[in-house]
Amino acid sequence: MAKLYFRYGAMNSGKSTALLQAAFNYEERGQHVLLAKPEIDTKGADQISSRLGVARRVDFLIAPDADVRALVAEHAAGIGGNVACLLIDEAQFLHPRQVDDLLRIVVDDGIPVLAYGIRTDFQTRAFPGSARLLELAHSLEELKTICRCGRKALFNARLVGGRFVFDGDQVAIDELSHEKVTYESMCAECYLRESGGRLH
Repeated sequence: MAKLYFRYGAMNSGKSTALLQAAFNYEERGQHVLLAKPEIDTKGADQISSRLGVARRVDFLIAPDADVRALVAEHAAGIGGNVACLLIDEAQFLHPRQVDDLLRIVVDDGIPVLAYGIRTDFQTRAFPGSARLLELAHSLEELKTICRCGRKALFNARLVGGRFVFDGDQVAIDELSHEKVTYESMCAECYLRESGGRLH
């Protein structure tokens, strides 16, 4: 039976690498997969890229108002309708109704979906897409990474121009910003130290 998988972790936990490895594993066995990501993720344009230097073009980008099930049906028709798996990177940027589409793709169309993303933003709040995936997914898997202190990282702290910030829009991608925006994966202790105890 097909399932909806949500594989989540703090930034730099290897999510894109795991997605590209999963795609390779399917294709090594002669199966067709579809790769997608939300178009709001402008980093890498239409590519999914790993910090290890591996990159691959997606089959389609998902606009904020797109019907994901219709997109999958359209692209599946282009490969004879035989889709072994749909893999989605940066799934936190999906609209909750698009996550509902993913469940319908699994249940009604029989296509497994592997969604990769982060749970929470730089203010420790769940992204709407991630919250819905946590509610609907058949399987949840945490991909782990470590904080600079060596403890397990839970949160994603935002830096603008090299300084930690704890206010601002939920989404800030460095190509979209005037100042360089970066993120650091942190444990709860280090996050609270840098935020002065704020969890927002």
